[in-house]
This record gives sequence, structure tokens and C-alpha cells, in this order.
Amino acid sequence: MMLDLELYTSVFLCLIPFIFLLFINLFQSNSTKIPKSYPIIGSYFSILANKQRRIQWISDVVRSTSNLTFTLIRPFGFRQIFTANPSNVQHILKTHFPIYQKGDIFKTTMSDFLGDGILNVDGDIWKYQRQVASHEFNTRSLRKFVETVVDAELNERLIPLLAIAAEEKKVLDFQDVLQRFAFDNICKIAFGYDPAYLLPSLPQAKFAVAFEDSVRFSSERFNALFPFLWKIKRKFNIGSEKKFRIAVDEVRQFAKQLVNEKQRELNEKSSLDSVDLLSRFLSVGYKDEDFVTDIVISFILAGRDTTSAALTWFFWLLSEHPEVENNILNEIKAKSESPVYDEVKDMIYTHASLCESMRFYPPVPMDTKAATVDNILPDGTFVKKGTRVTYHPYAMGRVEKIWGKDWANFRPERWLDKDEVTGNWTFVAKDMYAYPVFQAGPRICLGKNMAFLQMKRVVADVLRQFKVVPVAEKGVEPVFVSYLTAKMKGGFPVTIEGRTQIFDFSPNIAKKVVF
Repeated sequence: MMLDLELYTSVFLCLIPFIFLLFINLFQSNSTKIPKSYPIIGSYFSILANKQRRIQWISDVVRSTSNLTFTLIRPFGFRQIFTANPSNVQHILKTHFPIYQKGDIFKTTMSDFLGDGILNVDGDIWKYQRQVASHEFNTRSLRKFVETVVDAELNERLIPLLAIAAEEKKVLDFQDVLQRFAFDNICKIAFGYDPAYLLPSLPQAKFAVAFEDSVRFSSERFNALFPFLWKIKRKFNIGSEKKFRIAVDEVRQFAKQLVNEKQRELNEKSSLDSVDLLSRFLSVGYKDEDFVTDIVISFILAGRDTTSAALTWFFWLLSEHPEVENNILNEIKAKSESPVYDEVKDMIYTHASLCESMRFYPPVPMDTKAATVDNILPDGTFVKKGTRVTYHPYAMGRVEKIWGKDWANFRPERWLDKDEVTGNWTFVAKDMYAYPVFQAGPRICLGKNMAFLQMKRVVADVLRQFKVVPVAEKGVEPVFVSYLTAKMKGGFPVTIEGRTQIFDFSPNIAKKVVF
């Protein structure tokens, strides 16, 4: 008994310094200083203390540095560079694009879910997928997308669903509704398949739940402090890795079903009435079921999660800034006589408002590359071969050097110029390396224009008829969380109110976003 007591006492005494450091770091968890690093464990305590607000914490630290760049020391000496410096971003995404790739860590971590899909590969495989996919994003395809796919989903599903909710005064999780809407859209345009996920009953499809779980577990892997732990669990098929495997199996089974059905359709017909993305890949000779399945999963992830995330935060911001909503309503009224495609294409103020919303809440708040050789960033930061380098759009949207002293104001006008004679607005794009919400350089998002057209069509149709009212108290900011893409923690509960009129213009007064 005495021996046991001495042993416990010795262990406790050994742990005292670590316990002390943990409490110090927990106490300083909101500090914007470069986190302290210790032998072997690196900045473990700071990372642990900020685990629930990782995006915001890294953003605060990056913005506190003079060159908008800092190096985080992970356990066992692994380094990760974070930057919000536009010159560094251009260096990574364009000037030295060939040497900053996905890297082995990213590919290994994401391979079970994304395989060799476009979001998880470099080199010739990436180039080929991008080349084939690019045919789906020309002007003709975009017009078809808006006038048929998006409009059908709006008129037959989303608008009737909101009308029922308004009549019955039901609370909807608008984040979930928008994800369902985007999922139906991407499946229709990319695969010629209608999953009918946005029905009045809001069905809990096994695939959708599995897809969400796969995204979450992939993100947890990627952010793990000790990657060897998830690798051990994967090897023995236990814990979270067992759940992950089950979820991924469900996703891949669904994706393979899409591939097989499309292949049968191609075999039965000499030519198709319309050619979707999946048909293009199968038609050019790719018969490897696993490879085409990887492509399907990547495009579902890209099309489902990004636009729905952007719209979720956009509608919340509108509820906090009624003067912006009124300006959008006036633009909708002015464009109401235009053809569908031209209406959304020419919604300049709405476009600016969406850009401003994504400045604060980018759908992909961080993106990571790995250096394939030693390199030096423009700000002088040395990058050793194999080091992960992460540029941080969430932080970049909050940098005074980029956006000015009023960076905290939600002000769509910062994206616009007004003609003194006609009074018409002209959209003024920002430097893509200061605003890399859609990436930039050779890997700039193929679906950028499609995403904007889809979002503007949703905004126009929803706001024309309804007011989206958050259930939470006004001024209370939802919690921003990120898996592979941004989410609103706990969903976005809202009520829907029918709109009786389009309000008159009121002078625009910029308001500060609560952080």
C-alpha cells in the first residue's frame, strides 16, 4: 500500500509542470500572441485550449503578426505555416504552384473518402479531371443550369416548402434545407440524377447522413494532434474509424450506383439528350468504377457543401442588416421583367452582398498545401520540404491592411462603383490573392460562376416572396465551425414569413459584424 502511494505521488509530481502549463494556456486561450512551444509537445496546450474555436484562434494569431504569417509547432516538432499575406498566397497558388501540392499527408488522410477525386490529387490526374469537367461550366451549360435545374428545384420544392412553413408557422433548420437544395442541384447537373432530397417530408436519407459523417470524420483526421492514433484505430477497425468506414462504405455504394446506372444508360442509347459531367467521364473511356466513383464524391462535396454554407451565413447576415436586404429587394423588383438567366446574371448589388458575406464567412475557411522542395515565401518565411502551408481566407477577410479601417462593417458597397451620370452600380472585383474564397491561380474553382448564379437565383426567389427570420435573439452570432467546409453549429433555425410588398429604398448604413 505504501509502495502504491509513493508511485502515485511520484507520477503526480512529474505531471505538475504539465498541469501548470495546461492551466496557464487555458487561461490565455484567447490571447492573440504566438503560442508558446515546448520540447516534444510543441504548442500542444495552446492547440488543446483552442480546440473548439480553432479557425478563430488561428485567425487572431495570424492577424497579430507584422507579416500576417506564423509557424505553429505541433507535437514531435511538426511545423505548419499559416498565412493571410496576399503575396504569400499568390506565391503558393500561382507563382510557385508546381511545388505547393496537396501533399502526402492530405492525400493519405482524405484517401478513404475522396480517393483520387479532383479535390485530392495533383499532377496529370488532376489536370485530366479538370479538363473534362471544364466543359460543364461554359455559358450554354450555365444558362441551362439556371433555367432548368435550379428553377425546377426552386419552383417545385424549395418555394412550396417555405410556403408551407410560413402558413403553419413551423421552425425550419435553414442550413439543412439549403444543403438538401444544393445536393439535388449538383446531382442533377453533374450526374443527371434526381435524389429528391428536398421533399416536404425532409426525408432522412441514409446517404446524406453518411456523407455528413464522412466529412466530419475526415476533418477530425486532418486536424488530429496525434495522427498515429487514428491510423491505429483504422488498422483495428475500432472507435471513430469504424464509424468512418461504415459511413464511407455507404457513400461509395451510393456513388457506385450512380455510376452503374449511368453506364447502363449510355450502353442502351447511341446518344443522350443531354450530356452531364458523369456521362462525359464515362464516354471518354474511363471504365474504372472506383476512379469514376471518386470523381462523383468530390463533385458532390464541392457542389453540396460550399454554396449551402455561403447561403446559410448570407441569410443570417441579411437578418442583421435590413438596409442591405431592402436594397436587394429593390434590385429584385427592378430585374423582375428580365429573362431568368439575365435577371440573376445582372444582379450586381446582390452579387456584391454575397461577396461581402463570404469575406466574413468563407465556405472553405482554410486550405492547405505541402511544399515539395525547400522554399522561401515573399515575406521571408522559410518553408522546409514537406512542411504544410495553410492560407487562411477567414483571417484574410478580417485584415485591416487589405480591407481598410472599416473591415468589420458588412458593406456590400465596398465591391461597387457608382456611375455619377446614370446612377448604375458596377461590380469591382478584388485581387483574387487577397480574397481567395474560390482559390486562385491554376486551381481556381471551376464552379465559381455556377455557384454565383445558383445563389443569386435562390436569393431572388426566396426574398421576393418570404422573409427569413432567425429564431435566435437578434445580435447573437451563430457559432462558426468548420469540417472540410464551414457550418453553423447546431444548424440555422428560422421561421418563414410571407412578404406582402417590396420595401422602398432606405439609405444604406454600414453595420459592424459582431465577433
